[in-house]
Amino acid sequence: MSNRREFLKKSAMLATASTTAALITVSDTFADQISAANKKTKTSGFTLWQLPCHRDPVKGEAYDFKTPEGKIISMPFKGNSYVFRTTNGKIIVMDGGVPPEAGYLRGFLAALGNNVEAWFLSHPHTDHVGAFHEILKNPDGIEIKTIYHSEFSKEYYESVEPKYVPMTTELYANLKKSDFKVEDITEPCVVEIDRVQFKILSVKNENQKQDAYNNSSMVIRVSDSLRSIVFLADSGVARGKELLNGQFRDDLNCDFLQMAHHGEGGVGKNFYQSIQFKACLWPVSKNIFQNGGAVTTMRWMKELGIQKHFVSADGIAVIE
Repeated sequence: MSNRREFLKKSAMLATASTTAALITVSDTFADQISAANKKTKTSGFTLWQLPCHRDPVKGEAYDFKTPEGKIISMPFKGNSYVFRTTNGKIIVMDGGVPPEAGYLRGFLAALGNNVEAWFLSHPHTDHVGAFHEILKNPDGIEIKTIYHSEFSKEYYESVEPKYVPMTTELYANLKKSDFKVEDITEPCVVEIDRVQFKILSVKNENQKQDAYNNSSMVIRVSDSLRSIVFLADSGVARGKELLNGQFRDDLNCDFLQMAHHGEGGVGKNFYQSIQFKACLWPVSKNIFQNGGAVTTMRWMKELGIQKHFVSADGIAVIE
């Protein structure tokens, strides 16, 4: 019950969502948000929620994060967090957001039944797996059938991004000792759930030495017979070039595209110019979207004529 109360309290503190199409205000309760989706005519095999970017009551868009070695660092609220529900009620989570958003995510999953069919982790940066890791350490009723990730070797992650070594080591250790099934994805594959395809287009690449974690992000295309979404996670320019020159080049064309690295540059302008998509998903804070690196990316989108944008800083968005 404490998690539920915490979730509703945090929901009420968030700003009201804008009038972007298909956006649900975060002041609604979880039940209201999910009920609104239930009442709409189903036209596809899944519903997708882009969960909101939160704010700290005191620090605003930043929060204090204590690393495993005890160091306190300031981190921005720009978590990457998505939840799917298939027409048969299967729940799938993509990443999950930053550690302070674990309470919100717990409440959302509780409203959906607390049973997660699949949980995909794109790469072990705390703004993507932080909330998941908090839940992993204390599931508190949440059941996860299978966790999918592409595990970095110890030699690799110790050499490329030393400051993340303690966090990555702790995450991997907790995955190994958890009661949940964990799949280490070492090559592209398809996970099909209720006729919804989760096609993993890229996995870790330990030849990547620059911006290494980001350029080893799992890139996933989610599709049914009517719609498609490509999740670029934090892919950088190098990963973008790999994708454009790889065997799944055509799979990059989609209806909805999650903007790489929260819209802050990421794969670069050439990548976006080289594929076809209709709408953008922005897992980003208000400040970064309005004043940070996302400003340049939005200018690219305007040049490409993309007019539909779902911004997590504006609140929770539902796509059906």
